[in-house]
Amino acid sequence: MKILILGDVMGPSGREAVKKNLSNVIEQNNISFAIINGENAADDGKGITREIAEELFSQGIDVITSGNHIWDKEETTKFIEKEERLLRPANLAEGSPGKGFGIFLSKDKKYKIAVINLMGNVFMRKTDDVFLTAQKIYKKIILKKNVDFSVIDFHGEITSEKMAIGHYFDGNCTCVVGTHTHVPTADTRILDNGTAYQTDIGMCGDYNSVIGMNKENSIKKFFKEKDAIKHFPSSGPGTLSGVIVEADIKSGLAKKVSRLLVGGSLVG
Repeated sequence: MKILILGDVMGPSGREAVKKNLSNVIEQNNISFAIINGENAADDGKGITREIAEELFSQGIDVITSGNHIWDKEETTKFIEKEERLLRPANLAEGSPGKGFGIFLSKDKKYKIAVINLMGNVFMRKTDDVFLTAQKIYKKIILKKNVDFSVIDFHGEITSEKMAIGHYFDGNCTCVVGTHTHVPTADTRILDNGTAYQTDIGMCGDYNSVIGMNKENSIKKFFKEKDAIKHFPSSGPGTLSGVIVEADIKSGLAKKVSRLLVGGSLVG
């Protein structure tokens, strides 16, 4: 059983990288389930539209996760209620539209995969305590009891929160990965009790940039130059960035985890 998890899709460049490379990655690696973070997929790099979500699903994505930019497009609050394959962070305020986790079927319909979307508390949009939310989910979704496999996308700014969640779920989750910082970390591994982990799996977008935004304009904004304008996505060739987890069907835990970098300026 192989699960593909891709980092934040960053604007048109990221979407083009998905369009160009995803089908080949799925076919060549015999992927049974594909997840992507879509919160930056819109043309301006903020939010996601129904059209873009449907485009990603049509290209082979099974579930879209998100983060602090989930409500940047007004239409999302409406279509997320009907589109269960689009998740928002589970620790958003009670009553928020949509769902923070769900149980889905693999591409061959044989296995149940839980996908859980969490968001950090530090330097992020105000949310409920992510660790209390994680504790409730831990007790509700139990590997090999009510799901065959499970994946957590922890959308957060700081590494310590991500690492703590990884170790907390170790042994009761197939994989825990971080998103949001748009830079892939080099700590890809399987934790002590069998959960695959990486602090951040990077982004799908143009790395010849400042976390996906046009580098020249970003530098101007840091220097507070008068001709700096609102951030906008870099338009160069995008890299497909994420991980592939090979999971054991009997235990639901990871046997192997590999970083994935395809195309663009970031060399794997």
